[in-house]
Amino acid sequence: MGPDADVLMRRARESLERAYAPYSRFPVGAAVCDERGRLFTGVNVENVSFGLSMCAERAAIFAAIAAGARRISAIAVASGAAEVLSPCGACRQVIAEFASGDTPVYCCAGTSEMRRWTVSQLLPSGFVATQLRSP
Repeated sequence: MGPDADVLMRRARESLERAYAPYSRFPVGAAVCDERGRLFTGVNVENVSFGLSMCAERAAIFAAIAAGARRISAIAVASGAAEVLSPCGACRQVIAEFASGDTPVYCCAGTSEMRRWTVSQLLPSGFVATQLRSP
């Protein structure tokens, strides 16, 4: 059993100050809970060559995977935006790789209230591993 949504979001918000976003000035922090209830955080890390930048959601998931996690049970994303945003398309695909369709994705901006989606709501008809298997 993992932490509740408020704990997960608090960890995402705490990580915001560690984001490296000198070009966009758009810090993002994320926290994920793995199948064992462990928490991992990540931040966006920008690069002057924009294509080499990394989103906070993927950074947190990759940290979890590097520590031995194989499934994500929840994810929270906090940004410095004026309104609640959801993960980008690349992050949605990575989340779908390690989470089930009903995994909650919590997002907030600043001190706004959280908004909750499921992975399936964010990525309907997503491309998943079972589609690679032969008929």
